[in-house]
Amino acid sequence: MNRVNPLVLGIETSCDETGIGIVRGTTLLSNTIASSMDQHARYGGVVPEVAARAHLEEIIPSIEAAVAEAGIRLDDIDAIAVTNGPGLAGALMVGVGAAKALAVSLGKPIYAVNHLVGHVGADLLQNPESDAGATSLEYPTIALLVSGGHTALLLVRDLVSDVELLGETIDDAAGEAFDKVARVLGLPYPGGPQIDRVAAVGNPKAIRFPRGLSLPKDMAKHRYDFSFSGLKTAVARWVEARQDAGDDVPIADVAASFREAVVDVLLTKAVAACTDYDVPRLLLGGGVIANARLREVAAERTSAAGIDLRIPPLSLCTDNGAMIAALGAQLIMAGHAPSNLEFGADSTLPVSEIQA
Repeated sequence: MNRVNPLVLGIETSCDETGIGIVRGTTLLSNTIASSMDQHARYGGVVPEVAARAHLEEIIPSIEAAVAEAGIRLDDIDAIAVTNGPGLAGALMVGVGAAKALAVSLGKPIYAVNHLVGHVGADLLQNPESDAGATSLEYPTIALLVSGGHTALLLVRDLVSDVELLGETIDDAAGEAFDKVARVLGLPYPGGPQIDRVAAVGNPKAIRFPRGLSLPKDMAKHRYDFSFSGLKTAVARWVEARQDAGDDVPIADVAASFREAVVDVLLTKAVAACTDYDVPRLLLGGGVIANARLREVAAERTSAAGIDLRIPPLSLCTDNGAMIAALGAQLIMAGHAPSNLEFGADSTLPVSEIQA
């Protein structure tokens, strides 16, 4: 196996997107994503059984498409990397099963990796380098990961050996809160893009919604943790009160004010982590990073604090196989042994377990 500039195929099926990526070292060759979002839209959220079935239908065509786009043959790859957690159990099983089948049939090593750490690895592909040892990721780095299923703050001292969870959501993830608030406002699923669109013409200061776990009494135990359930409930009650009074609901103002509360909490805690740990770098990852206001405020606050902000291309922020392949390549280049074929899907895999 080429350990200097390995050719790795990555498989990501932790939620509703079948992602297949192929990288050579830190050079991205293909990034194929098949989303089942439209199938979930009728239910207003991701249905695990529907997601798993969609992965079964899309996994082979997606692998074939990624290989064709990369201009390689399956026999050419040096290794396979796959997400084995965290995520939806049934969805993860599809990817793990496919990866194992490929590894056995091709006689290639397999690397089972952590989905959340993979999001950090996406930054390696932002500025692909021909030099196998080059990387755009500096250590240590604080990483803020925000998606439909996860909201977490990580301290990354080394991508392949030392990742610490500083804090995470204790209830709803930020993306989940966007979906639920969108439903309250009568907006379609997925809620993130819809609220972002409507909020663009709203007043973010129109309503002061609560900032969860941000009061002084919360700081000792939950300094880096997040909570969006109370915010979601506050929005619902505010809207219900207007409707009960027979008044029109200013949807744009509600959306903008809700979005502002989420962004404020996320970045206040992220910048605090950078300051507390004396880390002048902040990396953003996850699908919610597509939110325009989040990126705008992140740029403003990090600039004011003298923090270097890194945001991978949006195509690499959502769940994708390229980030999994990138993490697998880093493990290989660092000399890590392949995973044992006995590993399974782990829906609650802790972020400190980078490789199974």
